This record gives sequence, structure tokens and C-alpha cells, in this order.
Amino acid sequence: MILEGRHLRVRYAGSRENALDGVSIGVEPARLTAVVGPNGSGKTTLLRALLGLVPLTEGEVFIDGRTIAHWSRAALARVVGVVPQREEVVEEMTVDHAVLLGRYSRLGALGPVGVADRLAVDDALARCDVAQFRTRAVQTLSGGEWQRVRVARALAQEPQVLVLDEPTAALDIRHEMEVFELVRHLVHQGLAGLVVTHHLNLAARFADHIVLLDHGRVKAEGAPDAVFRADLVTDVFEWPVAVHPWKDGSPQIIPLRPGEPDFPVAL
Repeated sequence: MILEGRHLRVRYAGSRENALDGVSIGVEPARLTAVVGPNGSGKTTLLRALLGLVPLTEGEVFIDGRTIAHWSRAALARVVGVVPQREEVVEEMTVDHAVLLGRYSRLGALGPVGVADRLAVDDALARCDVAQFRTRAVQTLSGGEWQRVRVARALAQEPQVLVLDEPTAALDIRHEMEVFELVRHLVHQGLAGLVVTHHLNLAARFADHIVLLDHGRVKAEGAPDAVFRADLVTDVFEWPVAVHPWKDGSPQIIPLRPGEPDFPVAL
């Protein structure tokens, strides 16, 4: 287990309820875990707790078998690559330079860029299929291209686990699929993957393991077809849904209009 949270509780100042209430989660190599749930269910708080960015009321986080307290931020960045949900481009730079920033935890502020660093950048650019953009300014990229560059920057850290917070926010269908196909490919190569997403159907098609949160607690977890049941999804999201399998066996969720009955789907 590369990244693990045990019985995590978080309560923000001034709140009467826990944002997380006894959540346990494990992230393993070559497995993609997706955290899903309604707005306010604790998804982002769980991510922040696992990364040591919010104090715990109770519980412990382990990175590669050691509690997170034993890790410096630089050492942690060499194991965990993070692609945050929002990021504004505030400085003009090329794609090559943006991905090289992923080497900061290994280089330090003033460390010279060496052969190993250049090779790591080249490899990350190639794995994310953005090598052809390396001399372009990041401001000229489309949303999907910029997201792949951000994943490449995280890979340049040479991490053991990749953590993504809503990686397809504001992307169209094509770029949503490209990002999830990329993450799935990286996990297939052996990387541990953790993604927070509100796209239930993409989670069902690409993830190996689903963690469904509701009011700061784990409502259900397991394989997609075990978690995405119509009764459970309807209860958690407080909206009626139908669930039907796609050709690959993954459950696909169809929100129903008020009063609309479920109906069989011909594939």
C-alpha cells in the first residue's frame, strides 16, 4: 500500500459536524481508485487529509508504510505526484519549462538541471503525448492539452502514486476521455492512481475501485458494479437514477426525470 488513510476524522473550526468521520482508504500500485460523492460529501477534504494539508482530529496517514509526520514536503513530493483541481497560468513559460518544474523537489531552488532531470522531463512529455508541444507557450494550449501537461509535470517527479482532483473539470467529452485514458494507461504501467471525480460514469468505466462518500463517511466501496447500484446512488445523491451495464460490463448511471420510470436499454 503506497498511500493509506486509517480512520480519518477532520472537523473544521466553527463546524458542529466532522467533514470526515472515520474514513479509511488505501491506494495500491497498478490500481486506480476513484473517490465519488455529492457536493459537500468530503471528497476534497479527504484528499487534503491524505496529503497532510489539513489537521486530523483523529486517525493517521501512511506513505509507503511510514506515517506522514516522518516525511518532509520535498520527500513527499518525490513519492506523491499531485494534479490539483484549479490552477491559473500566471507566468509565461514553455511546456518544457512547466514540466521541468516537477523536478523542483529533487533539484531544490538552486540545483543545476542535469541529464537525469532532462531524461525525466522527456519521458513525462512522451508518456502524456505532449512532446510535440514542448516549445509552445502554455498560454496557447487548449484546456485538454494543458491538463495533460500538468499530469506530465507530476510524472516528472517520478512518483509512485498519482493523485488527481477533478481532472476533467471544464473539459469537453473528448478531453475528458483523453485524460481518463491517459490515467488508465499510467496505472496499467504500474503507477498507483487516486482520482476525485464527480463523473460517475467515467469512474465506473476506468476505475478498479470506487469509494463512495456521503456526509463525510464511506457509504460503500468496492468494484464499480458493487457500488453503483440504483438504490444506493439514488439514496446518496437524493435523485432517482437507473443503472444499466455497458458492453464492457461497467455500470452506467442514467438520471431520471421526476416520475419517469426505469426502462430496459438495448445495447
